[in-house]
Amino acid sequence: MRVFLTAAAALVLVITGLGWHSVDQLVSSIERIGDLGLGGGKDGAVDILMVGIDARTDAHGNPLSDDERAMLHAGDEVGLNTDTIILIRVPNDGRSATAISIPRDSYVDIPGLGMGKINSAYGVTKLAKQQKLLDQGESAKQADQESSQAGRQALIKSVANLTGITVDHYAEVGLLGFVLLTDAVGGVDVCLNNAVYEPMSGADFPAGRQRLDGAQALSFVRQRHELPRGDLDRIVRQQVYMAQLVHQVLSAKTLTSPSRLQDLSNAVGRTIVLDEDWDVLKFLSQLQDLSGGKVEFETIPVQDLNGWTDDGESVVRVDPAAVQKYVAETIGGGGEDDAHAETNGVDPSTVTVDVYNASGVGGMAGSVAQALQGKGFRTGTVDNWIGGPIQSTRVLTGDAKNAKARAVAQALGGVPVLAESGLPEGSVRVVLAGDYSGPGSAPATTMDFSSSSTMTPVPPAPPIDAGQNGPKCVN
Repeated sequence: MRVFLTAAAALVLVITGLGWHSVDQLVSSIERIGDLGLGGGKDGAVDILMVGIDARTDAHGNPLSDDERAMLHAGDEVGLNTDTIILIRVPNDGRSATAISIPRDSYVDIPGLGMGKINSAYGVTKLAKQQKLLDQGESAKQADQESSQAGRQALIKSVANLTGITVDHYAEVGLLGFVLLTDAVGGVDVCLNNAVYEPMSGADFPAGRQRLDGAQALSFVRQRHELPRGDLDRIVRQQVYMAQLVHQVLSAKTLTSPSRLQDLSNAVGRTIVLDEDWDVLKFLSQLQDLSGGKVEFETIPVQDLNGWTDDGESVVRVDPAAVQKYVAETIGGGGEDDAHAETNGVDPSTVTVDVYNASGVGGMAGSVAQALQGKGFRTGTVDNWIGGPIQSTRVLTGDAKNAKARAVAQALGGVPVLAESGLPEGSVRVVLAGDYSGPGSAPATTMDFSSSSTMTPVPPAPPIDAGQNGPKCVN
């Protein structure tokens, strides 16, 4: 269960290649793969699937050295899970890009295998295909190459089926990449609300602001045990850390240092895998032209963060229909008209919503209320829930068919609408539990690729205190 933000970091480091002296050499050193069944960017945007894979090899399939494995503090078992999965959309018309994180334990339909955790799509498909090829007399090398191809194809299809988005390009990085890329920029600053000690991930950090090296950063983004919302809080860590990593990469200390630029170049060459049809230089130019130069991070909604299968496997339950609605709304526009558009025939400005926090995560009611206001809804009472334990997020109303309540539920990613006797006619009440991961579930994080090279955390309500111009504090 190794989690890291290598895939997203890899793309950003490639982006910063515009400032490197040997861009062509850098790009030519990247491992390329073909025949992945990608879309081709025909829907008005470039949709990139970025994954971090739990591997003990580099991008070219070479085993890591003993010293490198020891540096990772991740054991010797061979991992095949894709423990970081991010879908990033870059519109062709210059609007801001959006990166959508998918929890690794999301329980989805994997082509050819049936239901399973999305992070297993690559590995399970690869192992099955590899054994079949070996039984047919294929060489070990050929079987490994063909089975890896099948694994990647299965993951790409699984993400497309879940989100409704056809993947146009694919980027992959292994464990070593995260450490090398982080160390190449001289470490990255983070901030914790509380001190943590969690041996399973190796996370052992004091509260407050601190700079992490590569191995420490790997532990920082791997931790999910003893976090209030488990995987969802880990995703927030990944997103916030990503923003700080970009800030560090774009700093003058990195871009004006020949030794650090060389370290970055070496890290990219050893750790990044891209699809062969990706014109990276053209894409870099496109990113530079993005209006505002920002990428906004989001996370898909989940039904149950602590779900179980009939076989007793712990999973994150998701509703593909709700996910696809959420993704479509999130990437659909971003303009003023989109934020206040009617939902299911309901004008959001005519709906007043009370928001209550039963999640145990401080500030979530205010953050979700702010998100609803951004979509054009009015908010009434915003407070903590005192009505007893709530296991799952819901929208309460006097009549479950209430169009206004259903519009609010859709705006929050498709949460269920439940009838509650005794509520005043027409009232709409949102009760947030620990499973909520829709709009406002975590502070929005942006990363800036503009020439000013500044990072702009967007504060929630109430704001998280990250110190003067420092990194955003997280759980």
